[in-house]
Amino acid sequence: MSIFALFCTFFYIGLFTIGGGVVAITLMQQTIVDKGLISVDQFYNMIAISESTPGPLGTNMATYIGYNLHGIPGAIVATTGEVLPSLIIIVIIASLLKKFNQNPYVKGSLAFLRPVTTGMILVPFVQIFIHTLVKVPASLDVLSSLQGWKDLFNWYSLAAYFVFVFLLFKFKMHPIILLIMGALFGIIFC
Repeated sequence: MSIFALFCTFFYIGLFTIGGGVVAITLMQQTIVDKGLISVDQFYNMIAISESTPGPLGTNMATYIGYNLHGIPGAIVATTGEVLPSLIIIVIIASLLKKFNQNPYVKGSLAFLRPVTTGMILVPFVQIFIHTLVKVPASLDVLSSLQGWKDLFNWYSLAAYFVFVFLLFKFKMHPIILLIMGALFGIIFC
C-alpha cells in the first residue's frame, strides 16, 4: 500500500467513523486486515496497545498501523488521514449548528444515529471478546476434533477477564493498575 493509498484509507475510515474510535475498529479491520496488510493477531495487539496509551483509540490505531506499514512518514500520514475528516466536519457543523439546531430533520437524524452508533460499538467488543477468550476453529472439521466445551475457551484469559472485571467494579481498582496487571498476565501465561 502506497503512502497516498494509506492516507485515502484512513481518510475514508475517519470520514465514516461516527461515534468514536471504537467504531473505527470495524472499518479498520475491513480495510486493513481483510486486505492482508496486517494479520488478525497484529490487529488485535494494536488494539490492546492503542487502548493502553493516552489519546483517542482511532488516532492511536491509525498512528500504529501507519508506522507498522511505512515507519514515521506512514504514522504521520495515517494519523492526518484519520483526523482530517473530523476536523473538516466539526468546522462545518460548528458554523451551521446555531442556524439548524431546532430543525426537526437534524433532531431526527441525530436520534437515529444514537442506536446505530451503539450497535457499531458492540461489534468490535464482541469481536475482541471472541478473539481473546474463545478458541474459534479455522474450519468446521476442527469442530469435531474439539473434546467438548473444555477445549472451546481460553480458560486462563477467561478467568483473568472475570477477575479484572470483579476488581474494577467491586474494589474500584484504577484502570492503569488493571492494564499493568493484564500486561503481566499476558507475559506470564500467553
